Amino acid sequence: MPQALTSFRTYTEEDYYNLPEHVHAELIDGQFYNMAAPSRIHQEILMELSATIRNYVKSKNGFCKVYPAPFAVKLFQDRTTIVEPDISVVCNPDKLTDKGCTGAPDWVIEIVSPGNPGHDYVKKLNLYMDAGVREYWIVDPQQKSILAYHLIQDRFTVHSYTFQNRIKVFIYDDFWIDFQELDIHAT
Repeated sequence: MPQALTSFRTYTEEDYYNLPEHVHAELIDGQFYNMAAPSRIHQEILMELSATIRNYVKSKNGFCKVYPAPFAVKLFQDRTTIVEPDISVVCNPDKLTDKGCTGAPDWVIEIVSPGNPGHDYVKKLNLYMDAGVREYWIVDPQQKSILAYHLIQDRFTVHSYTFQNRIKVFIYDDFWIDFQELDIHAT
């Protein structure tokens, strides 16, 4: 799990936007968490999924927008939390600002880094559920697995997959992603 930067204070949105350019961190409940540089396989998965989702949306003349990281998402109006999901799909243009997204994206994908699995599996899972993210995928390159969470009322239900599966995208009626068709060279 990323380590919180040592602090005895609660940081704000203003502090987040004033971080030096070379500092890559998320602000969760007023504390900064450093983010490690992504691996090659992380970036391959990010690019393949982003392109697949974007191509689907464009083919349907859809209005949702796909944003790969870094893309700031302020999940709550009343909390000091700004995250940078690996992929954010936002279908409500009213949530988009010049700085990113204010409110829950419709679909978030996080690609697990070896140094921070608990961050995606626990901390962000609960944040995204509380914020009302409709669909949340955790893609784990080490395990070659995907956990797909779907928000039903106010709770996530989960389905488990591998990189050998074709996965139904919950927020669309006719969209499936076949991980075997992606150009991913997992080791």
